[in-house]
Amino acid sequence: MRDRTCCFTGHRKIPSEQYTQIARRLRCEIVKLIEQGYVFFGTGGALGFDTLAAQTVLKLRESYPQIKLILVLPCKNQTHGWDAKDIAIYEEIKNRCDKFVYTSEQYDPGYMFKRNQHLVDNSSVCICFQTENKGGAAYTVKYARKEGLEVINLG
Repeated sequence: MRDRTCCFTGHRKIPSEQYTQIARRLRCEIVKLIEQGYVFFGTGGALGFDTLAAQTVLKLRESYPQIKLILVLPCKNQTHGWDAKDIAIYEEIKNRCDKFVYTSEQYDPGYMFKRNQHLVDNSSVCICFQTENKGGAAYTVKYARKEGLEVINLG
C-alpha cells in the first residue's frame, strides 16, 4: 500500500499571489501520480497547504473515483482556536474523506511530529509546499528525504 500512497505537507500560509499557480501545479502532480497507479492520498488536516491538498483530492475524486483521501489528524481538538469558517471547511473535508485517524487523543508537545511521521512512514511520495527551511513542513520534508521518499516541492 505504501508504494501507492502519497502524503502532503506544507506551510499554513500560501501567498495569495501564488495560490492559483500552486493549486494548478498540485492538481497536475496528483493526476500524474494517479496515472502511475497511486490510489491513497494522506494529509494532516492543517490550515493552508493541507487544506488545499485535501480539497484538490476530493475534487479529483469526481473524475477518478478509485482514489482515497486519508486524513491523519494530530488530535481530536486540532481546530481549537480556529475561526468558524476554517472549522466549517475542516469538518466538510473530514465528512467527505474516506478515512481519518488520530495519532494522539489530545494535545501533547510532540503531536504534530507524530502525525507527520505517520504520513511519511506510510507513503512513497511526498508533495510539499516548502519555501522555508524551518518549521513543521521543513522537518517533514527532511524526514521524507531521509526515509527515501520522492519529494515534489511546489514551493
